[in-house]
Amino acid sequence: MFILDDILLSPLKGLIWLADKVDEVAQKELYDKDNLKAKLMELQLRFELDEIGEEEYTKQETELLERLNIDMGEDEDESESADGKEGEIESKKEG
Repeated sequence: MFILDDILLSPLKGLIWLADKVDEVAQKELYDKDNLKAKLMELQLRFELDEIGEEEYTKQETELLERLNIDMGEDEDESESADGKEGEIESKKEG
């Protein structure tokens, strides 16, 4: 019975795995710090060369900065949780 289930569900499992990989790559590209900084530099250059207007520049800059702040916030949360654990360990050693 389990073999039959595995055979029938394998295409679905493959599709789910593929969707997870696509999502992983998209999230990495969307929130990659270096990529976001490069896009901000490109945006500023396009604005300075008058390829885009101030309104469009402000709109795109705000969007990129929000994504950068989200990424930076995740990095800070990870470092704060690591610092908090170290502080707990040191206080237990003292006590």
